[in-house]
Amino acid sequence: MRYDQKVLALVEVRGRERDWEQAEREFEQRGWPLVDSSVRGEGISAGVLRPDPGARLFVVEVRLFGARNRRTERAAAWRVERLAKAARLEMQVRRCELVERDRELLTEWLVHTVAHRPARTPAPRPAPAPAPRPLTVAGRLHRRLTLARARYTERRGHHDTGMLVTGTASEARRLSRMTLPGGGAPAGTGTDVRALHGKERAHIVTRREEDRQRWMYRLFGWLAAMAFCAVVARQQSGGRLWLWAVVAAACFAVALRVGSRMFLSGGRALSVFVTCAVAGMLLALALGPGTSGDGWTPWQMLMLAAVLTTVAGVWLLVRQWTWGEWLAWAAPMAFTVLASFVVASGSVLHAIYATELDLSPGDLDVPGIWQALSALKVLSFLSVALVVPALWGIAKHLHVTYLRPGEQLNAPLYVLAQILVVTQVLLLALSSADTAVKEVRAAAGDRTAPPSYFGVEPAWTCVEPTVPRAELNVQDGELDPARPLLSFGVADGEVALWHEDTEAAFKVPASQVRLLPAKDAKAPCAFPAEKWEAGADVG
Repeated sequence: MRYDQKVLALVEVRGRERDWEQAEREFEQRGWPLVDSSVRGEGISAGVLRPDPGARLFVVEVRLFGARNRRTERAAAWRVERLAKAARLEMQVRRCELVERDRELLTEWLVHTVAHRPARTPAPRPAPAPAPRPLTVAGRLHRRLTLARARYTERRGHHDTGMLVTGTASEARRLSRMTLPGGGAPAGTGTDVRALHGKERAHIVTRREEDRQRWMYRLFGWLAAMAFCAVVARQQSGGRLWLWAVVAAACFAVALRVGSRMFLSGGRALSVFVTCAVAGMLLALALGPGTSGDGWTPWQMLMLAAVLTTVAGVWLLVRQWTWGEWLAWAAPMAFTVLASFVVASGSVLHAIYATELDLSPGDLDVPGIWQALSALKVLSFLSVALVVPALWGIAKHLHVTYLRPGEQLNAPLYVLAQILVVTQVLLLALSSADTAVKEVRAAAGDRTAPPSYFGVEPAWTCVEPTVPRAELNVQDGELDPARPLLSFGVADGEVALWHEDTEAAFKVPASQVRLLPAKDAKAPCAFPAEKWEAGADVG
């Protein structure tokens, strides 16, 4: 069972023997180990609680997801209360205590042989042999070079045995020479160790694993705030520039203070140096290269923060699900909803676009590939809806009070938030189509090239009738063959046209006209409009 925190809970269950047995089964089903149990007033509660033979105390290790903060114990109590409601048991949480199990980070060492090293002292000689002569200058230099070469090859890992040990330097050496049951022969004194990452700094006492992560998150948060304030300050002037600059400097000062306390003791200069280096890289990234070559904008940074927050929040929410839940309903439901929405939403943007132009969706002949792309556009709008479950996941991870398990307002709050977000998504879709229609109307009024919109390619066209005036069937407008008109293409045997004077759309049967691209939208079409108006057959 996966979990983040362990809390020892003293749970009182009132009732009879079957109620106590049911409580033990419920604890076991949830993966909560039962540490101890006794009748109230006996065992650990003797002299603490009034004896009651109708109540039994259970010491349970409640395992739960989420952060370690001031609400972790309460979160464990909420889960026990939820269990009591689900199992219909009279169950009370009398005490909760967080179990601290933060792992100490020991220095890692790699074991290597020492046979390549030159001897530190000459080998002993027999008694009759004369005493060795002292080394010459050249001999001492050669010995130093040999020792330096040996040290270099050790640091490069040329003599590693593959064994890994952890602890202090002395512990690592003793561990490397220790014999393990079932292992190989003891190495004796023929091995030594080297630090896996750089050199051992015995004067630095590091924080434990989770504590260090919390301090790193805090440091990065202040540095990100500093970069954002610097970006805002760059786009200001006068007093507002100095205000944002002061705020950025204050964020950097707090980041320096946090960074200087990354270790429990020692290493302050190293921490400050690393903090300044990271701050410089963030400022160079925020103020230097960007999408336009002028660095990031505040809006881009806010969007990046929103994306990262959404991804993190959804991950915090989903990681609490089991694979059984995914395979049972979540994954099939998500695939079904996504597939059906892609099929159904392919013409949503085109329908809004056509309605804004007084046309029907059937008047636009849009290829299937563009309908799929428009569906992906709508899906990108729907990604905003992930903000709600993301914030929900972050709130659950932090054990926010109003999201306690079993709270009756959880579902209504979630539904209300999703309704608000889906409404915002619809407004984004309407805004996208409305912006495109306004650009088309502006292009029609100025007689310039109109923009396309997901496969809809409006173009200036000379519409030449091929039938007499009396036989031409024009719907909702009048055709002027002498002027280029904005055409939206042919669909269902009809041509959808736009008249810039009336700012309205009308349709003409495609079988009664001939469509020719207009060379110049501001020049008249080469068509004998006067003869055609007089009733002559010019087809």
